[in-house]
Amino acid sequence: MFKKKNLIWILGLVVVSVLVYLGELDPENFAYLTSGWILFILILLWLGNQTITRFFDRKYSWVKYGRKRFFFQLVSGILFSLIIINGAYLIFKYLLTDEPPIASQIILMNLWAFILIIPTYSVYFGLHFLRSWQQSTIEVERYQKETMISQLTNLKNHLDPHFLFNNLNILSSLIDKDTDLSQEFLVRFAQVYRTLLLNKGEDLVTLEEELEFIQSYIFLIETRFENNIQFAIDIQPDAYDEMIPPLTIQMLIENAIKHNIITESRPLSITIASNGERLHVSNTLYEKAEDLKSRSGTGLTNIKSRFKYFSDEELVVHKSEDEFRVSVPLLKIETL
Repeated sequence: MFKKKNLIWILGLVVVSVLVYLGELDPENFAYLTSGWILFILILLWLGNQTITRFFDRKYSWVKYGRKRFFFQLVSGILFSLIIINGAYLIFKYLLTDEPPIASQIILMNLWAFILIIPTYSVYFGLHFLRSWQQSTIEVERYQKETMISQLTNLKNHLDPHFLFNNLNILSSLIDKDTDLSQEFLVRFAQVYRTLLLNKGEDLVTLEEELEFIQSYIFLIETRFENNIQFAIDIQPDAYDEMIPPLTIQMLIENAIKHNIITESRPLSITIASNGERLHVSNTLYEKAEDLKSRSGTGLTNIKSRFKYFSDEELVVHKSEDEFRVSVPLLKIETL
């Protein structure tokens, strides 16, 4: 496809040729030759600097080589401009006139180049730099968001089978012990899993929806551990409309159960509370021996990744001798 800018270059060269031809017809009138020479220089400067820009675009990205590229491309463009200006002057003198190059003219020409052409090129290069840097930044942000979305999707796909198999094992252990309780457990489990499936395509849910899910989930946990685990919920009324990624509280509860010893003499106590613009999930701390040596923190890393996509506020973890607390931001609908 014929590009519009190609037509501009062709027309420019035609004009140069016409001016030079007119100058040859009237050797006493240097206006034609001078005009053609100036136009020829401008075309070469434009084409040359476009070529330099494309070369640096291929070899050195603004994101990775920002400072070095700025310096090298600026210097390359200025040197190229000076070479073209002086080269065009010598060609003009030797081919189109009978006069040899004059030192005073060369000095004056380079002086005007520094005064007019070099600043003009610097402005052009500065505008190109800002535009390219902005475009590179946008591309990096787009890539990061796409990567984050992919990670969130993989996390959701991982949670579903994990949650299913864990609770099926609990149900299997209850069937032979208490038929009525196992039936109630099955009903609650169906409610929980139905909510899980409905929220599968959601990136955020209201805190009220999450707590409705957690109430059924707590029933499953209390059935499994009986009196060895205790829950307390203290949520301010104005926090119910705030939003969080689905399964956040469930993952924090599961994290507490996974890493702590739970016995009748040392029950696990878990508190879910809101304070201002944050949600706190805390638990009594009695870590398992293997966790005292090494703790991967995969669950918390997953939660951090999910919140990072929606908010700049950090997930805060506080650990003392007898308590482990995680604080996450409550997201307002207006900020989505």
